[in-house]
Amino acid sequence: MFKGFYNMTSAMVTHQQNLNVIGNNMVNISTAGFKQERYTATTFDDVMYSRVGNIYNVGEEIGRQSYIRAASDIYTDYTQGIPEPTGLPLDFCINGDGFFAVQTPDNEIFYTRMGNFSLDDEGYLCLPGYGRMLDPDENPIQLGTDKISGDKQGLIYYEDGRLIGRLGVFAFEDNGALLHDGSGLFTGDGAQPAQGAEIWNGYLERSNTDMVKQMTEMITYQRAFQSAASISKMYDQVMSRASSEVGRLS
Repeated sequence: MFKGFYNMTSAMVTHQQNLNVIGNNMVNISTAGFKQERYTATTFDDVMYSRVGNIYNVGEEIGRQSYIRAASDIYTDYTQGIPEPTGLPLDFCINGDGFFAVQTPDNEIFYTRMGNFSLDDEGYLCLPGYGRMLDPDENPIQLGTDKISGDKQGLIYYEDGRLIGRLGVFAFEDNGALLHDGSGLFTGDGAQPAQGAEIWNGYLERSNTDMVKQMTEMITYQRAFQSAASISKMYDQVMSRASSEVGRLS
């Protein structure tokens, strides 16, 4: 009888985690270049596989019953978002694989698909609230003015055609190894200049979050969470009654 609590409790935890991820996806629906996430769970014995063995790691399974689910991973969907024209000279969009590099005031380097850039107080191209954008050599890009234009190779020019610099785009061998901060910044090792990606000036990449799908999943998990909570209350009432009846019989 008590085993049902494991099922219901793990169900509520799993559904709550799903709701948290979906909520973050929906909050960032308007964040340029945001990549939606998906939560996955598996049975507990797949996460911690219990065995009794010897020095040769040969043993027998303790049991195959699994009453709870455990977190497996949160996956990021790196599919391309829709490029949206803005006409603003400091907006940039990557068409293809790759990330812009931004250097924080603490000299940490993060990677992002956000392209809604601005100028800081010293005239450097920056991502507001995060830091300065970097060129392919990981140096900050100083513009001094927003009267600029860019081509598909990331080269940035003044209005008179003089070359200012180049916006860096970096790629990773395995995007799955990147760590997502939940807003639009990624961290990872092994960044290399991206090959084949185009940079569109005057465009922003929209979030790849499907609002309709996220709303549907949110309603589904909310109802599942409520059902698990209701059944848990039923289990509590049944066990309370069973305990009182057993006590009366003894």
